[in-house]
Amino acid sequence: MGKTMQGPEGRKFYGSVTVGQRGQVVIPAEARKDFAIKPGDKLLVLGDLAQGIAITTIPLLQRNLKGTIELFHSVQPDKNSEERG
Repeated sequence: MGKTMQGPEGRKFYGSVTVGQRGQVVIPAEARKDFAIKPGDKLLVLGDLAQGIAITTIPLLQRNLKGTIELFHSVQPDKNSEERG
C-alpha cells in the first residue's frame, strides 16, 4: 500500500485497497489507528455519485452533524424576538 501521505488541514491519503470477491476491503492499519476503528465496530458507508464513497464512524458523523445543527441555530433568527417585533 505504501506510506501515508499528509494533506492540508489534517487530511491524509492512506493508500489504495483492493475489493475482494465478496466486496470486502481492508482498511489500512494507520487509518484504523487514527480513527480508533476496532474489529466489530460499525461503520457508515456514504455515497455521492459525483464525488464517490466515504466511510466514517458513527461518533464522528454525530459530532459533525451536531456542529452543523449548532451552526444553523446560531444563524437562525430567534422566533420569539420576531413575534415581538
